[in-house]
Amino acid sequence: MARVTVAIALGSSLGQRSAHLAFAQERLAQLLTDCRHSRTYETAPVDIVGEQTPFLNGASVGRTELSPVHLLDALQTIERARGRQRPHRNAPRTLDLDLILYGELVLETPELVVPHPRFRQRRFVLDPLADVAPDLVDPLTGRTIVALRDALAAAAH
Repeated sequence: MARVTVAIALGSSLGQRSAHLAFAQERLAQLLTDCRHSRTYETAPVDIVGEQTPFLNGASVGRTELSPVHLLDALQTIERARGRQRPHRNAPRTLDLDLILYGELVLETPELVVPHPRFRQRRFVLDPLADVAPDLVDPLTGRTIVALRDALAAAAH
């Protein structure tokens, strides 16, 4: 199988947030070739009910030969290694790794939707992705990461 460029969003809102992200970056660098990491952003929680601490967010981009499902399994293994639990939707988390883009693939299954369905509306995903892969293209819109980020920023004003 040929190597495919993938984009992964990283987030943490519980415990040693910086350590959780550093752990994920180390593991992703082992899992992906040509892996690049964004800087870290501190952001307010989005779509969260009740009080929650701010998130630390980042993004990693690299290349893989893993299938989308096998990559998702690997990401969830990394999350579990940092104590990730899923008591309910949008619960606080030690580590959250979302597969945002998998090359030009468009996929919708009960287990996985690629591109990630909400990433175009999330500055906490687009800002870090623009750091490491500004010219990466969303296969659904044909727009680059930086164009999506800039459009979202303009819409907020």
